[in-house]
Amino acid sequence: MHKKAILLLSGGLDSATCCAIAKDQGYLLYALSFDYGQRHSVELDAAKRVADHFSVLEHKIIRIDGSVMATSSLTSAVAVPKNRDLDSSRSEIPNTYVPARNTVFLAYALAYAEILGVSDIFIGVNALDYSGYPDCRPEYIAAFETMANLATKSGVQGKKLTIHAPLINLTKAQIISRGVSLGFDYGITHSCYDPSADGFACGECDSCRLRKKGFAEAGVKDPTRYAPGN
Repeated sequence: MHKKAILLLSGGLDSATCCAIAKDQGYLLYALSFDYGQRHSVELDAAKRVADHFSVLEHKIIRIDGSVMATSSLTSAVAVPKNRDLDSSRSEIPNTYVPARNTVFLAYALAYAEILGVSDIFIGVNALDYSGYPDCRPEYIAAFETMANLATKSGVQGKKLTIHAPLINLTKAQIISRGVSLGFDYGITHSCYDPSADGFACGECDSCRLRKKGFAEAGVKDPTRYAPGN
């Protein structure tokens, strides 16, 4: 009998790899993506492609009022930072941080898991090659899992819910290598925070630069369509 799991799916490199890993482990997946007014909403098209590729059982795109998260450059007219020093990215929280985003997303996943009677949630957070977001750290995932089992009917009745974060301690290169080993084509994903109107990745935001670095270190050809000169 197949296990079922909820997957948070952005359409980016990390969540797609997480999807590949969950499928490889034999899970049947229900995917959740979120439209929260992000400037890189093209990622939702990528999420649909990834969901189709892995034949998820159901893919919901949930609309959230992004005005409550409007201090982020991803949800406002504030400029996305470009060409930051990646070595300092883990000690500085950039303005691309969206307030409480993973907490909101995981709360939806938690509710959906209870409705479906599912005990497993997958999220593609990463604490090594990332932009310094506090809700991507192992201690955050552990704390949310503890809270989830205290705050739900299934949890207090002894049906433990587990938050799986299989990429949490991997470098971007290791993540890419893992996905390639599972036969995944990263050409259907999207990572850029500030894409052009015609869908080209900027090549200069944190997400683009970490993606470039990961492919280079993994020795894998980067399939991304970058803007000319990047």
